[in-house]
Formats: sequence, C-alpha cells, structure tokens
Amino acid sequence: MNLRFILLQETLRHKPVDIKSVPKRSDIFEKNVFTDEKLRRYVDNRTFKAYLKAKESDKGIDRKLAGQIASAMKSWAMENGATHYTHWFQPLTGGTAEKHDSFLEKLPDGQALEMFSGDQLVQQEPDASSFPSGGLRNTFEARGYTAWDPGSPAFIYGTTLCIPTVFVSYTGEALDYKTPLLRSKQVLDKYAVPVAQLFNRNVEKVMPTLGWEQEYFLIDEALFTGRPDLMMTGRTLLGHPPAKTQQLDDHYFGSIPERVMAFMRDLEIEALKLGIPVKTRHNEVAPNQYEVAPVFEEINLAVDHNSLLMDLMNKIAPRHHFRVLLHEKPFAFMNGSGKHNNWSLMTDTGINLLSPGDSPKRNLRFLTFFVNVVKAVNDYEELIRASIASAGNDHRLGANEAPPAIISVFIGHYMTEVFKKIKTLKGGKLTPDKKTELKLNVVGKIPEILLDNTDRNRTSPFAFTGNKFEIRAVGSSANCASPMTVLNTIVAHQLKQFMEDYRKQIDKGLQKDEAIFTILKDYIIQSERILFDGNGYSEAWHKEAAKRGLSNLRTTPEALKAAMKPEYKELFTSLGIYSEAELESRYQVQLEQYIEKILIEAQVLADLVSNHILPTVLRYQNQVAANVLSLHSLGMNEGSNKDLLNTLTSRIHTLNEALDGLKHIMDEVETAKTEEQKADKIVKKLLPAMNRLREISDKLEMMVDDEMWPLVKYREMLFTR
Repeated sequence: MNLRFILLQETLRHKPVDIKSVPKRSDIFEKNVFTDEKLRRYVDNRTFKAYLKAKESDKGIDRKLAGQIASAMKSWAMENGATHYTHWFQPLTGGTAEKHDSFLEKLPDGQALEMFSGDQLVQQEPDASSFPSGGLRNTFEARGYTAWDPGSPAFIYGTTLCIPTVFVSYTGEALDYKTPLLRSKQVLDKYAVPVAQLFNRNVEKVMPTLGWEQEYFLIDEALFTGRPDLMMTGRTLLGHPPAKTQQLDDHYFGSIPERVMAFMRDLEIEALKLGIPVKTRHNEVAPNQYEVAPVFEEINLAVDHNSLLMDLMNKIAPRHHFRVLLHEKPFAFMNGSGKHNNWSLMTDTGINLLSPGDSPKRNLRFLTFFVNVVKAVNDYEELIRASIASAGNDHRLGANEAPPAIISVFIGHYMTEVFKKIKTLKGGKLTPDKKTELKLNVVGKIPEILLDNTDRNRTSPFAFTGNKFEIRAVGSSANCASPMTVLNTIVAHQLKQFMEDYRKQIDKGLQKDEAIFTILKDYIIQSERILFDGNGYSEAWHKEAAKRGLSNLRTTPEALKAAMKPEYKELFTSLGIYSEAELESRYQVQLEQYIEKILIEAQVLADLVSNHILPTVLRYQNQVAANVLSLHSLGMNEGSNKDLLNTLTSRIHTLNEALDGLKHIMDEVETAKTEEQKADKIVKKLLPAMNRLREISDKLEMMVDDEMWPLVKYREMLFTR
C-alpha cells in the first residue's frame, strides 16, 4: 500500500465532530479588543477626551498621553492573560508580521516588574533588512520603525497584546500596505468633503468603507500533506480533473458539511472576539470551496480585520484536521477564489454617498459621486488592473468564474438609461421646466429605478450593486489595501477635478444644479468606453474593448509595467500617496515576488515529475511489458496490451523531453540579466513549458494503475469530508 492510500485511510479516523454550545454572538463581540469603552475604564475623563480628539484629528498622540494609554492598555491586557506585546504590521510579503516582547522588565535592584511605556506603545524598531523593500534599504541598513495606528484598536491574540502599526524605513519610506492606505484615506476625505458640502454643509468628514467577501478552500490535512505542490506553492501543479467537479452546481449554497460547520463556528467565535464582525457563511461554487463575509467597516479597520482573519483561518483549520487554501487557483479546471471588495463612502452625518435618497436633491448628490467614481475608473483602469495583479490571480482572471483582465464598469440597465437622458441635455442654463423635469423624472426616480436593478454581472470586474461599488477581481490571498489605496486615490483626484470644473461653471454664471448637470454630462460622455453590461468572457467583448481603447493586461508583468507610466507616477506623488522612490520600490518588490513564485512552482513541478511521476510510470511500463512478453510466450494475442505499452512508452519519452525542456528554460530565466527579462521569459517560455509538462503527466495519470499513482488525486481531495 502506497503513501496515498495510507493518507486516505487517515482521513477516515477523524472523530465525530463535538458540537459544543455556541455562545451568544453579542456577548463575545470585541471581548479581546481594547476598545474606546474599555480605555475609558482605566483613565480619567480629561485623558479620554484628549485621546479621542487626537485620534479623530489624525495628527498623532503626544508621548505623555501615550504613556497613560499604554499603562491602561497593559493593565487590561494582563487582566486578560497577556504576557507579551507586539507591534503588528503588514509588510510587503503579503502576510502579517510581529515581534513579541515580554512586559517583564528587570529593575536595578534585581527585582522584576511588568512594564509598558508610552514610548514602547508609540514606536518600535524591528529589523527592516529582511523584509521586501525593492532597493529602498540595503541589507546592512537594517533599521526600520513601526508606529502605532490609533485608528485600529489593539487586541489580544493568544497571550500577546497586538498593537496595529505602520511600518516605515529609517528614512521615512513606506515599507508596508497600511501607510499608503492611510494616506489615500486622508486625501479622499480632503477632496470628498467639499463635494459633499454642496448638498449638506454639515458634512465635515468623508470615510471610505469596505466590506470584503473572503473565498477559500478547505482540504483534509492528511491529504494536504500528500501533495508536495500544495504544501510548497498553495496550488496543485499536476492532477487530472475528476468526472464530476462543479458541473451540476450542487455545492453552491448547499448544505454545509458537519465538519466544515464546526470549523466555521470556531472561526466565527474567535473572529468575533477580535472584533471582526463576520456575518455570512456559505458553500461556494467549487467542491470544498466556501466563503465568509463581515458587515461593512471603516476601510483601515476592514483591511486589518481581513489580514487578521486569514491568519486566524490558518490557525483554526488544523484543529479540525483541515488546511485552508487561500491561493487564487488551487485546482485547475474549476473555480478559483477571489476576495470581492465592496467599497463605498460614508459621511460623519451618517449618509452613504453612493446610496440614493428620497428626494431629487439627495439623488443629485448620489449621482454626482456615482459619476465621478465611474470617471475615475475610466481614466485609471490600468491602475485598477495593476492593483490586483499577482502570479496567483493571473491563473484566475478571465477563467469561467472570474472577471477578465479588461477593466470595465457595470452599472445596470436602468442607470444606463439615466446616463442616456443626461447626455441629451443641452449645455448652459436650464429652463425652469427642464430643471424640474430632470429633478423629478430623471434624478427623482433613481431610488425606484434601483429597486429593480438587482442583477449582478458576475463577469464584471467593477460593478455597481445598489449602494456600493464591488471590485470583483481581487485575488483571495491579496491584501485588500492595495486595490483600496488605488481606488481611494483615483476617486480623490477625480473629486478634486470636479470641484475645479464646478468653480469654472459657476464663474460662467451657472447656478449650482445647472453647473453640476453640465459637468456630469461631460463626464458621462468621456466615460462611455468603460461601461459594459454584457458577457465579459466573450471573445466579442475582447475585440470591442480593444476598439474602445481599453487595456487588456493579461499578465502581472504587463500590468505592473503599465502602472509605472509617468502620468500615474505624477498622480500618486502629487497627492502624497507615494514618493517616486516608493513607487519604484513596489514595482521591484512585486516583480521579484512574481518571478520567485513562478520559479518555485517550476522547481516543485520538476521535482514531482522526476521523483514521483517518472519512477511510477516506469514501474507500470515494466509491468505492462512483462504482461506483453508473458502473453506472447503463451502464444496469446497481446495486441491491446502492446498498444498500451506503445502509448505509455511514447508518452514517457514525451514527458522526459518536456522535463528536460522545462529545466533548460528555468536555467534561461535564472541567468537573465534583468528582472524584466526574467519575467518576459517566464510569460513566454516557462509557463507554457509547465503547462505542457502537466498536460502529459495528467494523461499518464489516467493510464497508470490507480493503486500505483503516488499523488493524492483531485477526486480524493475534493470529495473527502
């Protein structure tokens, strides 16, 4: 019996799920979070008010105040079992990072005492040399700083107090995802408030919100360990599809298996304790694929919570003998996993600026922000594409469940009709009758129009879904901050432009409504090319998109290169989101990560074929050859077995050739002089060579004796509970 069958037997040994009593969700929510309400219990009223004022102003907290907060934070953390603290941050590795320090300090008299100062809360100095920096830091320049982000509350994870922070180099450049996100959030607020005040003078703050939907696969832990490719790369590099995958759509929204439900319950309980407001759980389309989603939150907190949840999933899954797969395409021939980012804008007066109101005035406000978002995506569609680029997502984009690499905006039939009516406007001043008609018959009817606009175009990468825009093309393993930073930035820039255009129209003598309608009409006409409500998978759309001048950046290297155009650099630097050095460094980091990930996959694939597949098929070839000789010696007809032997021999020869070819191309990539040349060889030569080797191996899988095949098969991983 080979290892594969031992692992299959191991999956049957799991004990029945122990369904424990589930606590009331509201009782445990934020149990392990140091909320403002908890801070209030430990400090006086003056300190608490000073903290709230500093937090809301985004100007930082002085060291004296920080010392009082640190003391309160330590007391609360120790009362709840914490022994250590860490600055929790999100470097450009794509995961989270932490360095734990004990509260214990040795005093001069030799005694020990738990201590935590304001300086330790506000700033730490982790080693920055081994994190990706794209050339911003040399190995010998190790100093980097983590700085407390009061906008995201501290929390206890295990026995460690975790303090969300930004991560910057000694010279001040951002080395993480959070720093640019916070910058973009501030810039968006700066330029959204004046636009919002055209409709409500009481608005003083505009905050982007995010509701993410996290898709993932669950695989039995024993079977996971029988797939070196899953362990090393997060996806299967070999494997013939089973006869049944997702054709019948019977998994989608189906009954959740008991063992999976137990995992989901544990995940929800731990997430709620950490303040992650998980709301939805369900089966996704592919076998063993699932989704979890929270309610909307302020964008900085939502990004932190998604990163924390992904880490939490990986910790909880082994308790249930599962492994979580967050790769965008862990299995070929079926759906991959995404992370839909639902984005909107909220005011401090409690209004969603992308939600229609109950009056023409409020709907004109909605339409103003709606059209400006569409215009922003039209002008910067390449940046949206680059923000979701990764080696994993390249396998998914354009497949039968994910949007294509062409960025377009879906607004629905009825909003399209609204756009058409606004386009018929003549420029200049409106007659009283025309103004009334627009407000009542076009703008005034937007809420009832959207009541029926419930269809969602699953092939659209950027869709309006009633009161928010949904970026459907984000990969499941991605940090949400990357696309959200881009979206915040381009919308901020567009709103800035809108106010400049508005003032020009007012200077011409137009009234407010007339000026707004005139500008919106121009923006709608300029943005027509980005609007598409049809099938994004069709070849016809690819041809149509090319005619419209939309980019089709199919690979990560293409997308990253396009994002480095001078006009895009000017956008980010002029708004203070990135310096030019930071932009260059991120380009290098992302390109290097792409190259290294594909090279690791290629090496793992070559090892699998050399050490697992080839020895197995050669043994099977010997068995078939012995059978042919035996039949021949007995004077029996060996024809069909001889044909099998010939086919096997031919495919083994082809497999060896393909393996040699792959190794040769890997050497070519490694010896290329620049990262751009390496990436180009990967796209044009290495990936096709990997696909070719897989194709031959998968054919051999269907020929070789099932008991001999060394790797856990798709049907076993996807249909074992």
